[in-house]
Amino acid sequence: MAPPAFGDIGKQSRDVFGKGYHFGLVKLEVKSKTSTGLEFTAGGTSNDAGVVAGNIETKYKCSEYGISLTEKWNTDNTLNATLDIQDKVMPGLKVTLDGNFKPNTGSVAGKLKTEYKHDRLVFATDMNLAANPAINLNASVGHGAWAVGYATSFDTAKSAITKNHFAVGYATKEAVLHCTCNDGKTFGGGIYHRINPSLETGVSISAALGGSAAFGVGCKYDLGPDASIRAKVDNSSKVGLSYQQKLRDGITVTLSSNIDGTKLNAPGHKLGLALEMSA
Repeated sequence: MAPPAFGDIGKQSRDVFGKGYHFGLVKLEVKSKTSTGLEFTAGGTSNDAGVVAGNIETKYKCSEYGISLTEKWNTDNTLNATLDIQDKVMPGLKVTLDGNFKPNTGSVAGKLKTEYKHDRLVFATDMNLAANPAINLNASVGHGAWAVGYATSFDTAKSAITKNHFAVGYATKEAVLHCTCNDGKTFGGGIYHRINPSLETGVSISAALGGSAAFGVGCKYDLGPDASIRAKVDNSSKVGLSYQQKLRDGITVTLSSNIDGTKLNAPGHKLGLALEMSA
């Protein structure tokens, strides 16, 4: 089994703090799939400032040829198209061509991505299709429960390396530990622990050289097969709460709130509502 990609090292801990929260948003997402395999996704959000955004996406997979095509349009009037080719150039290699077009301005941009997975290695690159592209590379290697990753970026316009990120992770069935170092200036880490099949907990910490540190604790508890609650708190006394309920097959509603513990009697607390439907 391949190790986690560089961006997925420590993902379990980050998900405890990120998934299931929609502070300051009202969100609607609808997914559907035809008998021919064409997938449709339509969604929209409205934030606490009254800004409304929406998008519609279609995805078609041709498994016989290892090809998938995704097209997306959003209310910023941006058109995106993505072509993926999986395991056809060589086993384990995925090649992605990504492009976007803005009709209002005529702006066109593109990106070429590759990802290779092996039992002991995951290697990925991407570069924007421009005269002086920025080339991003990341890789992770695994041995047993350990995974080590490195990510860098090379700016061809400046002929300089602009990023040096490191990550180390250790994973078992019940627990995941990870630590990161970004450019030798910012350090972070996290712990994920599945205490039992219903309860997951996480701890996250980050610190910058000569700067402030951040610390957080979070958990998720499954009340049953159709409902779960989440909670998190950080060192700035921000408390996040979330309740997720499956109303019926394909329909899930999530209520969330973010409370500033230092200003309980002042405005600024945020609520969120998300409704997700799939068929």
